[in-house]
Amino acid sequence: MDRTRLRFWALYFTRFAGGFGFITLVTLLPKYINELDPTALVLPEIAVGSVVLGGATLSRGFVIGMYTTGFTLAQTVAVVPLAWAGDRYDKRLVLAGTVGVGAAVYAAFPLVDSSLSFVVARAAQGIAVTGAGLMSLALVGELASQGTRANHIGKANAARFAASILGSLSAGYLYDAFGFTPIFVVITVLMTVATIGIWVFLPPDETTVHGFPFTDLALNERILTMATFRVQYAVAVTLVRTWVPIYAGVAAASGGLAYGGIAVAATVVAEKFTNMLCQPFTGRASDTYGRARFVFVGGGLYGLVALAVPFSPAIGEALGLPSMFPVFGPLSPAFLPLVGFAGLLGIADSIREPASMALFADEGSDGAGVASSFGIRELLWRPGSVVAPLLGGYLMTDVGMEWVFYVGGGSALTGVLSFLGVLVWSHGTGALGQW
Repeated sequence: MDRTRLRFWALYFTRFAGGFGFITLVTLLPKYINELDPTALVLPEIAVGSVVLGGATLSRGFVIGMYTTGFTLAQTVAVVPLAWAGDRYDKRLVLAGTVGVGAAVYAAFPLVDSSLSFVVARAAQGIAVTGAGLMSLALVGELASQGTRANHIGKANAARFAASILGSLSAGYLYDAFGFTPIFVVITVLMTVATIGIWVFLPPDETTVHGFPFTDLALNERILTMATFRVQYAVAVTLVRTWVPIYAGVAAASGGLAYGGIAVAATVVAEKFTNMLCQPFTGRASDTYGRARFVFVGGGLYGLVALAVPFSPAIGEALGLPSMFPVFGPLSPAFLPLVGFAGLLGIADSIREPASMALFADEGSDGAGVASSFGIRELLWRPGSVVAPLLGGYLMTDVGMEWVFYVGGGSALTGVLSFLGVLVWSHGTGALGQW
């Protein structure tokens, strides 16, 4: 195996380790909600459903939202300094450092015993995930030529989704059998091996960008056009991706289906499996046929499927689907439709993601600052990903679980329509096929 291929495989394994850790926490989120129980902090004189923290009263929905927003807020703060450091100094060093920090953070998760400590741990995880994601993608983008860039990014993402599948399945099984601790031992080992692989197989990064490349890239025409889509689409994906497993796992009293850990993992795995299978192909296709049409079609399809998720129980009942399954046990007729919709969400996002990533890599290559370009991509995502969990917590507890998916699906559709409108207005009717 030649040296260049080994470098790609080291980066693919880093994506694998990061994806394994990230999806494990997503899969276990309903378990943390049930076990930590935000209402357990309520003082006797305060109404049930509220939490007291430092004299301030926070609703249960707000605290549930912070389980995810603590993660995304930390990511938002970390993006600019980490991306700047990668472009200005050594991406390999930043990558190895953040993956090593990630190993330490996951090793600390078994010590979590309250909502506050969980939010703090999630924030530290957010910093580690941001650095690892930015630098691994930046290095893949630098190593690959423009004509193969989306294909290599698709392969890197496929490695992350393969880890997501294994992480979801093992998290559900290990939690049901042993509790939290063994899960985090496995993650810590993977992150440690990834750190070693980075040092052994990747050479020091010699590309240096002086100044502050965010300034020039923020005014890049294609990046500004993509912003019209990405800011809105962040709300859609954050709501839908976070709340599909919550919908599957939380108690019926909270609007969920009350499935066990293995069944919740199946809904997560369905999305990741179809995404993993499709991304190398869709990435290669976007290298050949252009980026914009894949972003538009994938984003629109994602919105339509998200709108259909709350109808899973009605579809299951109408089709007379079974409510008892081998391995999974008694569930409900909604199980198969929910898994099917999760798989369709994975297909939709596989159409969009490698094309979107490759577009940002294209704009940041040739010395413009590829890490900063991916950093801008992350920053465009952050407002929606920070606000969406708080909105989702409110919708879940005060309006209705189904409205999480209605708002998520609607945000994806308004995003793709805005993107199409700006493309046609600024670049002509043929722009969708030219980018």
